[in-house]
Amino acid sequence: MPNIAVISVAHVHSDGFCKHISEATSQKRPYVIWDDDAVRGAQYAEKYNTRFEPDLAKVAADPKVDGFLVCAENTRHLPLLRKVLPVGKPVMCEKPLATSIADIEEILALAKQHKTPLISGYMQPFFPHNRAAKKAIADGALGKVTHLNFRNAHHAAYGRWFDNPQVAWFTDPALAGGGALLDMGTHALHLLCHLGGPVEAVWGHVANVAGIYPKVDDYGLLLIKFKSGVLGRVEAGWVFTGGMGGLEVIGSEQSIWDAGQGLIMGGPGKPAAPLPAGDARPDRINRLIALIKGEIAQAELDEDLAACADAVRAMAAAYESAKTGGWVKL
Repeated sequence: MPNIAVISVAHVHSDGFCKHISEATSQKRPYVIWDDDAVRGAQYAEKYNTRFEPDLAKVAADPKVDGFLVCAENTRHLPLLRKVLPVGKPVMCEKPLATSIADIEEILALAKQHKTPLISGYMQPFFPHNRAAKKAIADGALGKVTHLNFRNAHHAAYGRWFDNPQVAWFTDPALAGGGALLDMGTHALHLLCHLGGPVEAVWGHVANVAGIYPKVDDYGLLLIKFKSGVLGRVEAGWVFTGGMGGLEVIGSEQSIWDAGQGLIMGGPGKPAAPLPAGDARPDRINRLIALIKGEIAQAELDEDLAACADAVRAMAAAYESAKTGGWVKL
């Protein structure tokens, strides 16, 4: 099984990822951990019975490393990717890959130059039900698809999830790059980019509803014009204490929607019925391991990286739109 080097444990998902690595690899732990906060990095290394290495250059140059997991604060991805992408070994970077168009273009150029397989910490497109929805769209089962919608939200603000000093950076614009729309909306946007293809223009609205973390948005709405003519809608927030979420696909003959325990498909004259699940694909740590093992086809990798990049561009455009009030073309 592969040796995975963890580059920063700043992200709230770091603990779960390290646990997953420990369960999925024969070493029963991450191979090595680096962090710019030596105390934090050493704590994680002790917890997972592995080595903390304060010198990032040594980690990048270690021939025993098979792949890298980058879990830094959102706006600090690029400096770390500049160190590990040139190595040429598979890299998983937490979502989003970047928070600006300039950063994502440099990341893409580095990955291409060094032929480095690159994925991000997404999972929605790889879930069986969402893969089934994509197949239904491709097969024409819905007729002409006109709308793609996704709500991704929880009650993090009311639950004061970010009071913990280790994850308080989520509420600091300089480190997070945005608030709830970026944090939660990026998952929805990534999926819709898989389903709808390249983005043409974006409109965005952000607000702070709860006033608990006032430096960033805790609610956001994003409208997307895909080049295909489909209209997309993403709603995200840290202020949702209930309600429906998930995917909705509207077609001229049938639609697909989330019933809470799977997707339903139906339409006029066609009784609603559960949409049979498709085949799952590896996601997050399992995807990184599969990538290291050469189990992800290049075409699949290219499609996903294009969606990751378009999600960054569209999200950056949404925040620009929220300032100007108008549609922003990509």
